[in-house]
Amino acid sequence: MSADEPLEARGIVMGERNVEELLESQGHGTLSLVRDGDAYGVPVSFGFDGERLFLYLIQFGDSGKKFDFIETTETACLTTYTAESKFKWKSAIVTGTLRTLDDDEIDYMESVMDENAWFPGIFPPTEAVTGVRRTEMEILEATGRMGVDYQ
Repeated sequence: MSADEPLEARGIVMGERNVEELLESQGHGTLSLVRDGDAYGVPVSFGFDGERLFLYLIQFGDSGKKFDFIETTETACLTTYTAESKFKWKSAIVTGTLRTLDDDEIDYMESVMDENAWFPGIFPPTEAVTGVRRTEMEILEATGRMGVDYQ
């Protein structure tokens, strides 16, 4: 995208409160991880309390690809968005480090997840859940843009 492209194509930078509102309302997105120069994006549900972002990371069967990638990802990226039309959309990108929660933080995390995470029925019916990692994304940066219809 060049600087000469119209504003409609690039959108408008959202303020901090608009980004927080989007994170509070969406509850799902794509978590991007990296290992040995390879990227891996995985759909996730998340909860956001205005300051902290929580994720349930679930393993099915013997497949632990996201868990393997987490171990080598220094900075992860979460993207969430909503799009109603070409000019009425919002997106947020959050970067941060991932850490497994301590046992004394799990009740709080679950209450936040109950408030605004989105849990679609995407679990494969043929594979059992074999692992759950309750995780916080410690936010380094959160930015967002919105389409011009939000002016």
